[in-house]
Amino acid sequence: MESTIPDPRTELPAPPPPADRAGRIEAHGIDHIPDAERHGRARDLFAVWAAPNVSYLNLVVGGTLILLGLDLWQSLAVIVAGNLLWALVGLLAVSGPAAGAPSEVVMRAMFGVRGNRVNIAVTGWLVSVCYLALNWAAASLAAFALAERAGLTPGTPLKVLIIVLIAAATLAISVYGHATIVRLYGPFTLALTAVFLLLTGYLLAGHTDWHYRPAEPLHGTALLAALAGGTALIASAPLSYSTSADFSRYLPRTTSPRAVAGWTALGAFVPSVLFTALGTLAATTLDMTDPQSALSAVLPGWVRPLFLLSVVLSAVANNAMTAYSSGLALQAVGLRIRRSRSVALDGALGIALTLYALLVSNFLDTVNSVLELMVALTGPVMAVYATDILLRRNRYDGPALTDETPASPHWYWHGVNRAGALALLLGTTAGTLCLATEPFTGPLAAALDGVDLSLPAGMLTAAATYWLLRHRSHPPTRERDA
Repeated sequence: MESTIPDPRTELPAPPPPADRAGRIEAHGIDHIPDAERHGRARDLFAVWAAPNVSYLNLVVGGTLILLGLDLWQSLAVIVAGNLLWALVGLLAVSGPAAGAPSEVVMRAMFGVRGNRVNIAVTGWLVSVCYLALNWAAASLAAFALAERAGLTPGTPLKVLIIVLIAAATLAISVYGHATIVRLYGPFTLALTAVFLLLTGYLLAGHTDWHYRPAEPLHGTALLAALAGGTALIASAPLSYSTSADFSRYLPRTTSPRAVAGWTALGAFVPSVLFTALGTLAATTLDMTDPQSALSAVLPGWVRPLFLLSVVLSAVANNAMTAYSSGLALQAVGLRIRRSRSVALDGALGIALTLYALLVSNFLDTVNSVLELMVALTGPVMAVYATDILLRRNRYDGPALTDETPASPHWYWHGVNRAGALALLLGTTAGTLCLATEPFTGPLAAALDGVDLSLPAGMLTAAATYWLLRHRSHPPTRERDA
């Protein structure tokens, strides 16, 4: 048989460009990512999670631990303990490559198609919008200070312009989406780390008291309350990221789950520990009730603008991820619009809240109170999600997860997985009873003289309930037998 030799002069058609690439608006939303469009490496996730956590807000939280009455070494222990929950964020991320779907869709396996819409509306969308307002407010205050250094008087028109420009930069990254985030966050991480390491040098050189102890050291129940409250405060950051599969779903199905979990958790854990600890170290000699002014005061003139710019950039990096996930959340709730438009819609709401908070009313206090209470809900959600991954051995049917009809294997009982719903209800109830926050103190916390055990109580109750009820909820056959 005569073989056919290809003519080198024949031009072969160029392969189509990848659907997910930097500088191009991402086409996918909550739909399944086919294997042919999967790409990337697990280690790319390190920078994706590091950039938003090289953060000014971490410095603020670190300073708060000293204000709670803890000494230096107690605060550092709390920082490490609370940030260990990033390991759960890493575990949740492994469901992305397995399902080829974002967390907002994967959670249909736990709560059902309809039940998950309610869950995502609160723990996905509402929490995201609150964080958008908080981060943009912090960035805007730093930008106002930069404007003053430049000789501009930040009146209302200029403040509005600054807030809108910061939000526009954030939303542009979110709209372009996954590949653009992966491309930009490496340089973001390097730039932010360089500035914050410079800040670290000045603080360690003469503004840290390594033997710091509060004037009236805490003992007994008061110390337990401060330790528990501080741990919950630190843990609230990883607990707000039950959406880590959003940023891993483009990885090939064959990507090592250990690598996905490890790079995700490590990328967030390392900068969170280091820069929250930096805030604690600063608080041993500085008044961290006004962190931006206190930190700026110890820096030489040429470093202050870099510090303020880093505050803005870290908020942009943090909020770009938040806005990206909030756009997916709106789609998962049932809003039938493109992801880019859902991001813009959430961004507009976030801008409105930020303008209201900074120019009209101290609305951020209300937002902070809402987020304190939300720990009782976000913790159980993450616990159920992690338990489901372990029970299913991370086996998810991506195309089946996108089916929202009553014929879906994830329709369960009238669209609700009763095992997930009951686990979330009992976990949230247990967490609420143990809350000890400024806006609300539960009866069990009151009985323990203010010791807040909402984090372990809510998460352990939710995980145990779901584990016990899982096999009674008739899991999808394809996933059960996989």
